[in-house]
Amino acid sequence: MRRARIIAALAAFGVVLLVFAPAAFATAGQGFYGESNDKTVANAMFITIAFFPVVITVFSLIQWRLDKRKHARMDAEKRRAANADWRGGW
Repeated sequence: MRRARIIAALAAFGVVLLVFAPAAFATAGQGFYGESNDKTVANAMFITIAFFPVVITVFSLIQWRLDKRKHARMDAEKRRAANADWRGGW
């Protein structure tokens, strides 16, 4: 069943590519931006090169903050468990 789904998805993707191919060739190779030169391509690649370290840094900072909160919560739970006032009983 899984193999049939994969084959069906690949076939559908191929059909979509075949349907949109004439529209791509109709513009003589110009994309949404229009005609591009070397400066345009170089600037786009510099942006791409800068994008990935920024994303990695942002996600690392998010993970660091979440881990910091998790460890603070775990430490507070340990302190509560060690405190006799929170154990309950008579």
